[in-house]
Amino acid sequence: MKQITSQITLCILLALLGVGATGCLLFAADAAAGAGVAGYKYAKGELKSTQSASLDRTWDATLAAAQDLSLPIISQTKEASHDHLVCKTASDKSVDIDLKKLSDTSTEVSIRVGTFGDEAMSRTIMDAIRKRLTTGVASS
Repeated sequence: MKQITSQITLCILLALLGVGATGCLLFAADAAAGAGVAGYKYAKGELKSTQSASLDRTWDATLAAAQDLSLPIISQTKEASHDHLVCKTASDKSVDIDLKKLSDTSTEVSIRVGTFGDEAMSRTIMDAIRKRLTTGVASS
């Protein structure tokens, strides 16, 4: 009887360790995806990505991307470590784009389309920004 109890205890312990390890691996994978240049993270209606470019260069790429996508600019705010752009889509949804300086060569880009978010449109805008950054069209 003692051996059966020990085996059951061991099985339960291994199962719990497996669940815990899986959770850690998923958390680590999620964190890596959110931090990478190629990775986007979409949560609570907002798409975020870290770009390997200065704040000024990312700002120029963002303005160019808005023009490429025919998104009229409603307002823009530039500060030392944070920029904000508001555009409108063809369907009159507001597009909020926040740029946050992480370092001299790294910028976090956050995009929200409409009140509740639109992942497909957010990804289209992010792709246009990345295209401008990688083709070197955005200068600074």
